[in-house]
Amino acid sequence: MTQKHFLLEARLCAVGGQGIVLGSEILAHAAIFHEGLYAVQTPTYGSQVRGGPTKVDIIIDDKEILATRASHINFFMAIAQSSFNKFWFDVADDAVVLLDSNLVTNIRDDQRANRRFFTLPVVEMAKKEYKNVMMSNMICLGVIQEVTQIVSKDSLLKAVEAKVPAKHLGINIQAVEMGIELAKKELGAAAQVATT
Repeated sequence: MTQKHFLLEARLCAVGGQGIVLGSEILAHAAIFHEGLYAVQTPTYGSQVRGGPTKVDIIIDDKEILATRASHINFFMAIAQSSFNKFWFDVADDAVVLLDSNLVTNIRDDQRANRRFFTLPVVEMAKKEYKNVMMSNMICLGVIQEVTQIVSKDSLLKAVEAKVPAKHLGINIQAVEMGIELAKKELGAAAQVATT
């Protein structure tokens, strides 16, 4: 039996109202319409949508996707502790993990083992810079793009333009670019630590 081929299986976790469903739609749009890839996204949330644990699984592949359930999460993001706790399963041993450094702090040693962690105060930055917690998802999109390179920056920005109303476009693009720059700094710091 051959091993399943995949490029990216990502899980984005938050609470309702933080905008991750829109973020996942933008990422999938960038992959399909601007990179020529296949993508599926599956949102999950409880009856209490606003404030309740929410996740979206996204599979992006260069081959047709036959199984739409993500089962080997190689990129995991959480910006709420309750969602981290509820949706931490099927995370690959070598996954890249992005967490909000202020809101997701209870992490077991076995969850950290062998995985590459990035921690950024995403929600705090969204509130401080944009006075809007929904900008958290756009900052995270920028981080995801830079860390995974699953889509280009240009493709991601085109997808933002396609999915976000014109009157909000400027601020959303700024937030994506902030995330890209934050990730560049984090990646640079990680590389520096690795060489010392």
